[in-house]
Amino acid sequence: MQTVKKLLLQNREIILLGTAHISKESMEEADRSIREFKPDCVAVELDEQRYKSMQDPESWKNLDIVKVLKEKRGFIMLANLVLGSFQRRMGSDVGVKPGDEMRAAVKAAEEEHIPVALVDRPIQVTLRRAWAQNSFWGKIKLLSALLAAAFEKEEISAEDIENLKSSNEMDSMMSELAAYLPAVKTVLIDERDRYLASRIWEVKGNKVLAVLGAGHLPGVEAHLNKITSGEADCGTADIESVPPAGIGSKIAGWIFPLVLVALIIAGFFINGAQASLDMLIRWVLWNGSLAALGTLLALGHPLAIITGFIGAPLGTVNPFLAVGLFTGLVQAWIRKPKVEDMEGLADDAASLKGLYKNRIGRVLLVFFLSSLGGAIGNFIAVPALVGSLFQ
Repeated sequence: MQTVKKLLLQNREIILLGTAHISKESMEEADRSIREFKPDCVAVELDEQRYKSMQDPESWKNLDIVKVLKEKRGFIMLANLVLGSFQRRMGSDVGVKPGDEMRAAVKAAEEEHIPVALVDRPIQVTLRRAWAQNSFWGKIKLLSALLAAAFEKEEISAEDIENLKSSNEMDSMMSELAAYLPAVKTVLIDERDRYLASRIWEVKGNKVLAVLGAGHLPGVEAHLNKITSGEADCGTADIESVPPAGIGSKIAGWIFPLVLVALIIAGFFINGAQASLDMLIRWVLWNGSLAALGTLLALGHPLAIITGFIGAPLGTVNPFLAVGLFTGLVQAWIRKPKVEDMEGLADDAASLKGLYKNRIGRVLLVFFLSSLGGAIGNFIAVPALVGSLFQ
């Protein structure tokens, strides 16, 4: 794959520079290209939040974990953390920090007095759309893949990272991602290709240099050609927010508790009141016990474990509640995160031991494992209840 593509579109020159996000060579190429091409504007694959985080590495100190849980962003934050830790670990193997090529591009542009445009979609929107468009099983697969990547200990060489810019390596990775998690590939790659192309085209100047991950080059080039040929416009409103849950999703949220109620009522009519009560107790034990076990595996506080046992059935009956919210809030209340937890979160997330040690990481583990335990308990309980009807 060419790392530099020059496009002449409607009397404008758009230069696409493909990079690897943790590559020293990409840092040098970004700096050199800006000084060589002297563009009217430099567009970088960053959004406002990531740009501010880059400028202020201490921004973690302002994290409010309770607010994160209440806003139902626990899974998103966990996914963001482990993905970031994976990139940091890869970068540490070659002495580069994630995003250093974007830092180099911004620095070179500022030194050359060239305006910088942030052209990527907000990271929270991207992650929330990726999460929302996955099924429950897809969410589990996504988190499993991220966790596996975060704690993978295989060493990665500078040559391996540079190979990611080649077409064969990139095509192979995209094909694997599309096959394993098609919804994630659509949101992370396809939608962002379109968004990046639209924002790049809107940048002022007759010569624009865009610094992008190499995997986005083919898609961005294709969308730019569609825009200039009239096949597409620059509108991206449909991919700039998380769509509200449809009526089908809302109904689906109530299906499981309704099935449980129906089974217990059926038990009453088929086998009597005692059998119905036994079924109810059996479900509560499966659901609550595995949620409590998940909290225990996260080394949650005893009160959080008790909360998991009590809260799991409530969270199942009421789809607007979730056991992870209950257990996470109790854990955060009893073991309040300290400043050093905020400061060390990014580094601690690079290992399972670090997540357990960090109080914020522990809250997220309690949130995730208690939710997972409760869900597994429900899947086990339903077949058990059905079987008890015909005993």
